[in-house]
Amino acid sequence: MTETLHIGRKISRIRELRDMKQETLAAALGISQQAVSKLEQNDSIDDEYLDRVARALGVSPDAIKNFNEDAAIYNFHTNYDQANHHNNYHCKITERNEEEIKSLKEEIEYLRKQNAQLIELLGKKG
Repeated sequence: MTETLHIGRKISRIRELRDMKQETLAAALGISQQAVSKLEQNDSIDDEYLDRVARALGVSPDAIKNFNEDAAIYNFHTNYDQANHHNNYHCKITERNEEEIKSLKEEIEYLRKQNAQLIELLGKKG
């Protein structure tokens, strides 16, 4: 039996952080929403049932046992900041690529005009 500092509250917080309703977790576990509510009020849960709950939440049983809200929020913010930085970097690369493409298209158009003028001049001399 798992007794890790009110396991039910940890399950509830993980579910909420995953933006999952009790009804959704209930459906994944094949139980009622009321049973999920009761589960989230339990101080402890047996390991076999914890495995089922963990799978339904998409986390490991250890993630539930060791859940720490402060660490989760820190990780969320850190990962969000890194993802945001990564997205900004890609946006800047995309903007530079678009500018380069525009410049190359302008250069191609200029060269086409120059080529047409040369052909016209050669036609007049020939």
